[in-house]
Amino acid sequence: MPERLAETLVDLWTPLIILWITLPTCVYMAPMNQAYTLTTGSPLELSRQSEELRILNRSKRGWVWNQMFVLEEFSGPEPILVGRLHTDLDPGSKKIKYILSGDGAGTIFQINDITGDIHAIKRLDREEKAEYTLTAQAVDWETNKPLEPPSEFIIKVQDINDNAPEFLNGPYHATVPEMSILGTSVTNVTATDADDPVYGNSAKLVYSILEGQPYFSIEPETAIIKTALPNMDREAKEEYLVVIQAKDMGGHSGGLSGTTTLTVTLTDVNDNPPKFAQSLYHFSVPEDVVLGTAIGRVKANDQDIGENAQSSYDIIDGDGTGLFEITSDAQAQDGVIRLRKPLDFETKKSYTLKVEAANIHIDPRFSGRGPFKDTATVKIVVEDADEPPVFSSPTYLLEVHENAALNSVIGQVTARDPDITSSPIRFSIDRHTDLERQFNINADDGKITLATPLDRELSVWHNITIIATEIRNHSQISRVPVAIKVLDVNDNAPEFAAEYEAFLCENGKPGQVIQTVSAMDKDDPKNGHYFLYSLLPEMVNNPNFTIKKNEDNSLSILAKHNGFNRQKQEVYLLPIVISDSGNPPLSSTSTLTIRVCGCTNDGVVQSCNVEAYVLPIGLSMGALIAILACIILLLVIVVLFVTLRRHKNEPLIIKDDEDVRENIIRYDDEGGGEEDTEAFDIATLQNPDGINGFLPRKDIKPDLQFMPRQGLAPVPNGVDVDEFINVRLHEADNDPTAPPYDSIQIYGYEGRGSVAGSLSSLESTTSDSDQNFDYLSDWGPRFKRLGELYSVGESDKET
Repeated sequence: MPERLAETLVDLWTPLIILWITLPTCVYMAPMNQAYTLTTGSPLELSRQSEELRILNRSKRGWVWNQMFVLEEFSGPEPILVGRLHTDLDPGSKKIKYILSGDGAGTIFQINDITGDIHAIKRLDREEKAEYTLTAQAVDWETNKPLEPPSEFIIKVQDINDNAPEFLNGPYHATVPEMSILGTSVTNVTATDADDPVYGNSAKLVYSILEGQPYFSIEPETAIIKTALPNMDREAKEEYLVVIQAKDMGGHSGGLSGTTTLTVTLTDVNDNPPKFAQSLYHFSVPEDVVLGTAIGRVKANDQDIGENAQSSYDIIDGDGTGLFEITSDAQAQDGVIRLRKPLDFETKKSYTLKVEAANIHIDPRFSGRGPFKDTATVKIVVEDADEPPVFSSPTYLLEVHENAALNSVIGQVTARDPDITSSPIRFSIDRHTDLERQFNINADDGKITLATPLDRELSVWHNITIIATEIRNHSQISRVPVAIKVLDVNDNAPEFAAEYEAFLCENGKPGQVIQTVSAMDKDDPKNGHYFLYSLLPEMVNNPNFTIKKNEDNSLSILAKHNGFNRQKQEVYLLPIVISDSGNPPLSSTSTLTIRVCGCTNDGVVQSCNVEAYVLPIGLSMGALIAILACIILLLVIVVLFVTLRRHKNEPLIIKDDEDVRENIIRYDDEGGGEEDTEAFDIATLQNPDGINGFLPRKDIKPDLQFMPRQGLAPVPNGVDVDEFINVRLHEADNDPTAPPYDSIQIYGYEGRGSVAGSLSSLESTTSDSDQNFDYLSDWGPRFKRLGELYSVGESDKET
């Protein structure tokens, strides 16, 4: 205590001592106070000083400076005196002027240019700026000439305790596991103080807890927060609010303080076992419930959370361990009881199970708190339900011979009603599985009979479905598959396995194997196939061929002699009798065709045709065929060429000698102009039939004989040109001997009311030389050009 009291007294008196030192009466720039005095001497004093300097071999500066101090946050009615500048060159005659420049000169600090007093005219804050660098200079009052060189000095702002501690990162949050031991570190906090940490205790902080005892404590200097009580239980209280204080001045009275909050959350550990809400559970389930259906749920509560509360459920005892199972639901944290095997009310009506819930994640630190598991009893009652019929077997396998008689019984299926009422059963066949309706079933006793003949070679297996239906409740239906296997009987004779054709060389040797054949039988005997081969009785002594049975159940045909000649006989037919080993045995006769061929010395077949003998030497049948094909192709080309030329020379229009009608291909027609609204379209005469899509043939002559056309009837003066043309056009269309569509018929009629008269040369009674076409120029500009053309023609003839 005495040491703490002394430290407190020092902290309290230090600012007062410094304030007393800096008072203006004590800060006067006397020669004894070198910290605030600038000395310069008179000429005599300077001479004496220079002699002393020469003796001491060192130069004396005119300005000698130390730091000046001023308290921050000082506010008074008048500016505060910081210090005074003075030089020995100033005899007090007011001929020297003091000048101040630098940081804050004139704005913050002001100097009396006569006395040299420096005042602070504004309130200072050390946290904003801790020191100011200024320059002082003494100049002549009248000339403003510097009397001495300028010199810099520093004014430091002296700190006072004007800033409270602050927690910049608050409020804080921290976690600590529940059941932690005493002194477990939770977290640490930090406060800052803007005051000067070097000067005094203004920035010396001490931490304490205002709220949160007795659960937590804090280190005063380091601000480390620890648990103050052991074994805090999260299930009792999960969250704590702690108020922390930071106080400056070492925590002494008069210091400033700041506070913050810390929220401490206890995290969960597995310190609680699971516990069933009840010791006995009751469930009921119908006997016809589907396998895998959830029957009920049991739950063991755990005060812990997260993975510490996860439990696994098991059936550890009971009379239904094989019928039921229990699974864990991770979301709901309960156990789901499900059905594994079918139930039967008539067999057993209730079951008792013992289930256990145990924590999955166990913390060994708390294993001494007891077993982290619990048990409960589950009683399950089976309810009666109307069940469908039950067959005596899940599947049936029946066998029947393929030659079984119609309506014969193949087999029988049986079914019963498992309910106590025991309803009668009616059987039927699902016809979707027996589309050909080969089987029938007795609806009362379930006997299956044959409806149509069977053939094992077509189908060995028949799979049908039998339906059993309760008579009292038709909705109760069961199905069972029935597989029917058709057994084989010997009803097919053996025959050649393929279409064989043997080739015999003319230069072959006696005993040479000509062909090896094998047989097949559609039947399937139990001991496999065994065939017997023989020749027809009338061909047993065949002079040309003989047969030999092989061990692999095949047959070899051999030649008895050599010297076969295809010119004498090209083909030999050898009937062979094939018998099986069935009971009774069946046989058939197959004929083998043997061709005599020409072969090389190595036995390679070259030709089997008789025509090969008559071919020229060195020319095969293939070469002869190719030559004939080329000749035929040339003949076809020649015939086509001649036909095309003859067709090209024929005229497209067939004219009789008597038909001397004029063909006009093109002519100029100059109509009446825009005023002539009755002019007709010449295209109608050029292609009258093309309008209707019909074009007359030009390359054939009409089949009908020429019929003399009636003479042209005189046209009355009242008939229009358009009507006249349509009449003649109709006659030409109906005339089978008329020329093609591009042949234009010329008529001598040019219409009514034409002052020009007829221009046709057919009706001219005078020759060309008698014609004078000058009058055409008088008909207007449209006929003037026509007159010029005829006049030019006449002049050309004369020339």
